[in-house]
This record gives sequence, structure tokens and C-alpha cells, in this order.
Amino acid sequence: MKIRFLGGAEVVGKMGMLLQDKEANLLFEYGMTASKPPQYPLAAPPVDMAFLTHSHLDHCGMLPWLCGKYGTEVVSTPISADVVELLVKDSLKIAGLEGYPKPFDEEDIRTMMRKFITMSYGEIIDIGGFEVELHSAGHLPGATMYELRGDQTTVFTGDMHTTNMRLVWGAHPVKCDNLIMEATYAGRNHTERNKTERELVEKVKEVVERGGRAILPCFAVGRTQEVMLILKDLRYNMWVDGMGRSITRYYLDRPEFVRNERALRAAKRKFHEVRTPADRRRARREAQIIVTTGGMLDGGPVLSYIDDVKNDPRSAILLSGFQVEGSNGHLLMNEGIINVQATREELPQPVKIKCEIQKFDLSAHADHNGLLEFVEACDPDTVVLMHSDDRTPLAEDIEAGGRRVILPESDEEFEL
Repeated sequence: MKIRFLGGAEVVGKMGMLLQDKEANLLFEYGMTASKPPQYPLAAPPVDMAFLTHSHLDHCGMLPWLCGKYGTEVVSTPISADVVELLVKDSLKIAGLEGYPKPFDEEDIRTMMRKFITMSYGEIIDIGGFEVELHSAGHLPGATMYELRGDQTTVFTGDMHTTNMRLVWGAHPVKCDNLIMEATYAGRNHTERNKTERELVEKVKEVVERGGRAILPCFAVGRTQEVMLILKDLRYNMWVDGMGRSITRYYLDRPEFVRNERALRAAKRKFHEVRTPADRRRARREAQIIVTTGGMLDGGPVLSYIDDVKNDPRSAILLSGFQVEGSNGHLLMNEGIINVQATREELPQPVKIKCEIQKFDLSAHADHNGLLEFVEACDPDTVVLMHSDDRTPLAEDIEAGGRRVILPESDEEFEL
């Protein structure tokens, strides 16, 4: 079995992995990194079938190109397919607004949607001599690990979390010979989840009770809903703005992929939704808590709300997601400023933020210890670590247990 990463092996983002066996040419993921400018994986060749683990742009963002060029069929859960359509349309719009070349068009997106083969956990598809079974990966609703059974058993995890979250149950190990596993948090451990959630709730209360406003920038897919579930029992004037509103509705339309449908419906009822410009004006006047996109502060409604509180020391910006280097969120955490650009023609202007800034670790990825425990429970002979910019600490711990570890680079072929 030959493996070659088209992207995402030694970095977090632009994922793509080719798997070639006697009768099969398969592609796992085909994403993009939504940086400025966007980054793309290497061009994929024609394949027999593609497999998508979940609906984040760094895993799905180039599927329209793949399907438009080759007519490739794509296996995923139905909720992943639903959300992918929304995300790739949005990425196309953003490319136009920011003046970057568009790698695909609307017709490619329509082709992609016709090419989805949607399946659920526990279902099996036969392709090229493999039985491929879907397993929950945790991470977010619909996230999937793929188990390939042939001469050997190989598991491709995609992004995964082994801890139960409010939105989804954690992933369970699958016995295998080869484990191709994400390692985003290699060398780092999360704070105990319940403790972090309690601290977030207490900080939000503190901010509101002192007369301030709590702004919670969130990724639309998964994080918005997780934060709403954590805050749903608070008795404040709470609003949700941005694409996360639509994603919540999608999740409620597919409740079989959500841990607690009743709780998510209750959270949705507790938050006023910004649907119109008038709603946003009202939220800017009245809201005590605002959950809003974008999660890294590079665009979206969040910038309007930050503008309202930037000089108010009673208010707070409470981050809960990874802030990639070069993003406004990273700049805010390290320098206390963000860059604001009024028009495409103007250069970004740094704005000093004087309200409180705090970061909470609500990651939907397994941490170092969680990944190590997952490896031990899967009991593979060989572990391939991907989707990480520092895999060495985890590789050393796995090798200490007597297992073979491979740390591939993009465009490097190796065999399992």
C-alpha cells in the first residue's frame, strides 16, 4: 500500500492524502487553508473515490475542484455534505471580495453535491478490494474515521477528539494494523474540560455583572454550538450572529449526529438570532453576550461588536479557538491590537483594544495524552502522524512503546 500526502502532513491545514493499493486509488480529504492568500494542496490525480472526514475547510475546501475536474464521487456523512456546500460557497464569495483567484466555480460546487455518497456510522462500502467502515471521530457532528479492511486493517482518523463534549460524543478506538492519525496537539495537553467550561461561565457572569459585554468569537462549524450549549442556562440577553446560526439549524435537521438534540434546541431558543441588519443594530444596543463569527477575527460580524467595546475595560473578548499566526486573533493575543481594513483598497490599520482579553481552551482535538491512549487502545504496528507542525514529542512517546512511527512530508511517497 503506497501513501502520498498532497498537503497537511507536516502542517495543520490543506489536507489531502493519496492511498494506492493493488486495485484502489483513493483520496482522503482535499482541503485548503483559508489564509491570506489561501493555500492549496498539490494537484490531485484522478482517483476511484474520495473520502471526507468532516466539514472544515482545511479538509473539504478543494472538493469542488476535484469533482468538477474529474467527476469524482465523495463518501461522507450527510451532515458533512450539507455543511460543505455552505462553506465552499462562502469561500468562493470571500475569494471574490478579497481579490484572490477562484480555484473553482458555482458549477463545480453543483457537480460536487451530485457526487456525494452519504453514509452513516457503522455502514460499509466496498471499493478496490477494501471494506471501508465509518466510525465517529468526535470532533464535531458527522466527523468520521475510516476503517479500511483488506490484507491489513488501516484506520484514517481525520480530526478527532476522544473526550465527550456538549455537542458530540468522543471517538472510540478501532483495532488496526496501521493507524494514520492527526497529531495537532502533539506535545500539548488540554486543561480539564469541565474546569475550563466552569471558568468560561464564571468569566461571562463577571463581565456582565460589572456592566460590560462579553464578545465570544467562534468558528461557525462546531464551536458556536458548543459555546451556546455551555452558556444556555445563563439568564442574560444573549445573541448569536453569523454563519453559526445556519450550521445550528443543519445540525438540528440531522439530530442523529448530535449528542443531545434537546439541549441544542434549548440553547437555540435561549439565543436571539441576528437575521437582518435591524437585528444586528438591536444586538449592538442590547446584547450582554454575543456569540459570533469569525473565530480568528479576520472578518465577519465580530469586528462590528469589537468596535463597540474596544475602549470599554468592563467588556471582554473571550476567545475559544486556535488563533493561527498572522490572524487578527493571534495579533490580539500577543500585542493587544487588531488590524481593521475599511475597504479593499485601504491598508489595514492597527486598532488598540482596551477591553479585557482572555483565551479558553475548548479544542475539539484530542491532546497529547488522549492521542497516546488512543494509539495504545487501537494497538497498531505502525502509526503515521499527520496534520501537525510538531509531531516529534508524540512520535517519541509512541516509539517508546515499541511501535513504528512514520512522519511523512508532503509529496513524499512511502509504503505501509
